[in-house]
Amino acid sequence: MVRQNSRNSRGAGRPVARAAVKYTEYQVNEPDELMAFLMKKMAGISRTRAKALLVNRVVLVDHNIQTQYNFPLKPGMKVQVSKEKNKHEFRHPMLKILYEDAYLIVVEKKEGLLSVATEHQKERTAQHILNEYVKRQHRNNRIYVVHRLDRETSGIMMYAKDEKTQHTLRDNWHDIVHDRRYVAVVMGEMEKDQGRVQSWLTDRKLYVSSSPVDDGGKLSITHYATIKRANGFSLIELQLETGRKNQIRVHMQSLGHPLVGDERYGCEINPLGRLALHAFKLCFYHPVTGEWMEFETPYPASFKTLMLRK
Repeated sequence: MVRQNSRNSRGAGRPVARAAVKYTEYQVNEPDELMAFLMKKMAGISRTRAKALLVNRVVLVDHNIQTQYNFPLKPGMKVQVSKEKNKHEFRHPMLKILYEDAYLIVVEKKEGLLSVATEHQKERTAQHILNEYVKRQHRNNRIYVVHRLDRETSGIMMYAKDEKTQHTLRDNWHDIVHDRRYVAVVMGEMEKDQGRVQSWLTDRKLYVSSSPVDDGGKLSITHYATIKRANGFSLIELQLETGRKNQIRVHMQSLGHPLVGDERYGCEINPLGRLALHAFKLCFYHPVTGEWMEFETPYPASFKTLMLRK
């Protein structure tokens, strides 16, 4: 809420300019769920109306957009309802917000966009775009990195909105995140309908090397299932047991089936004009509320087109 002192130190009686009030603000005095709280505080609005406010992303809890209807409120929190309907809309050609609350934000990024800032690229990154977005809600807001997707990979990923949530996710990743799945198109016809790849990966900066035995690298495990074989390609689903840099790309190369469009790891053609890898599913327990969260996007249409029998 914008407040301004009504007294004018330069002279009594002179009118004072006031900033337009941008929010209706409510103080939380006792534990409650967000939608129930709104219905009590906003002159008995209907459940449908309260839900619409959440869907339209105009409800904030402590300066963070909240869309979860049963979000647990605690005494001392502030709930704000924006009077500017379009202020919190998010539109970007490379990034789509799938979910947002006071603690985390889940997005789908397009291929070609870096997940995090690097020495050479600060601004054209998902992290920077989201930082600019949350700072529109409050200047002290910022985004914290939890995990990454390669620049060439599209799909679902999440960021934390405070340091405590970031540490909770990073320190308890394998207890919190229960399903990370990718879809890919690889060269050639997979010999098996399903399988498991295990190796030790070492980051050599320009590429990641793989060893079938422990050579000091990081143990990496990928599970795969073949969905379809056609036109000299295979459409596969992959599930990560570990999440190392370039893990899927290196493991598919080691099987003799590099990802379509992956010049770095052995593919000589690029019929899609992109790396054929997409993170389509992410399932986890909310790091603060414990609620089960499940996000899934369709397979990219171009992947399916490549697999259509000619």
